[in-house]
Amino acid sequence: MNTLISPLCKIVFGAGLCLACIGSSKAEPVYDVFNPCPDVNRTADGKWELHDMKRPVPPKVAPKSEKDMQDWIKAPAGAIQLLGSGSDVSLWKDQRKWIMEKGVLEVVPKGQNFETVDSFGSCRLHVEWMAPAESNRKEQNRANSGIFLMSTYEVQVLDTYDNPTYADGMAGALYAVKPPDANPLRPSGQWQYYDIWFKRPTFDEKGAMVTPACVTVYINGVLVQDNVPFDGVSVYKPRQPYKKHADKLPLALQYHNEVISFRNIWLQPLGDDNVVSPAGKVGIARK
Repeated sequence: MNTLISPLCKIVFGAGLCLACIGSSKAEPVYDVFNPCPDVNRTADGKWELHDMKRPVPPKVAPKSEKDMQDWIKAPAGAIQLLGSGSDVSLWKDQRKWIMEKGVLEVVPKGQNFETVDSFGSCRLHVEWMAPAESNRKEQNRANSGIFLMSTYEVQVLDTYDNPTYADGMAGALYAVKPPDANPLRPSGQWQYYDIWFKRPTFDEKGAMVTPACVTVYINGVLVQDNVPFDGVSVYKPRQPYKKHADKLPLALQYHNEVISFRNIWLQPLGDDNVVSPAGKVGIARK
């Protein structure tokens, strides 16, 4: 802020300064994931209240066709097929809590989160999910689930094709952090394709976060999150800080007591310095 002196002050004090007219030159603090806003009911950058219904929602855009998605669907060399065309769910814990038929996994009432047996860190992940074709459920109660990377950082799964909700909780959002840049969902009853490039967070010996968890996300072949950091542990609210954890943790699909189906889930483990999406390298560091 520039210091301003009124004409009246110049007349009264001549070359002297009127202290009452001198504005503060102190800069406003800049908040980000490394220096988060002290108000835990706002995003780390301080710009938005969590789940603010006034936060703008992204525009609807056309998804890529099923034909154009074929190259995205195929697991690359070195990937682990966590859920395929068979009925084998041996790579997941407590399989009885969800129903698996003909390669499709479905949530059951009174279930729980579905977690992998093995643990993972930085990775590329492909997930296909579908909401029921017809539902009278609305907002956060319509095919609600989530993809919890390292059981901690959530990319939201929700039927928001034609179902308004708060922007940081719609499909493709980094939950309670950032809405997607676009809404390329197909209509209810059709399969949705998520492709996620994830770089795990790192911590120092005292447990403080050094580099945050970051993701780049495509929905149905459309870029919706471009190298965005998570604010901390994914929760409803208030915002929770980073907490030191293992370098690898299970992948989890969220149970939210809503009907939703999953199929064709594969994960390719990646080195921390080799998380590169079609949009570029994933990960940020303190400036």
